[in-house]
Amino acid sequence: MAHVGGSDSKREQFRRYLDKTGVLDGLTNGRLFYLKLFFLNYFVSFIKSHLSGVGVEVADTEALRLELTELQQKYNTLMEENKDLKKRLCHYEGANEDGGAE
Repeated sequence: MAHVGGSDSKREQFRRYLDKTGVLDGLTNGRLFYLKLFFLNYFVSFIKSHLSGVGVEVADTEALRLELTELQQKYNTLMEENKDLKKRLCHYEGANEDGGAE
């Protein structure tokens, strides 16, 4: 048991030495600095992502605009194709009615 007490006293002496030299304060302050920095960065990213598009990046906006343009072009192409197919269908339906009547 005396051995355990000696180990505890050495540990306590070392802790007091670290405290006197300011190492514990430095470690604590450094840890607090990184925690504050982490939470600040987290808070800023949270605000950017949750408040009305404030955090939308320029690259994201540009990518969305490009995608919108491509989809509009595809839509217009499909609408033209649809009109053409409707005309062809009406033409064939009209020809079948005329051919069946003869």
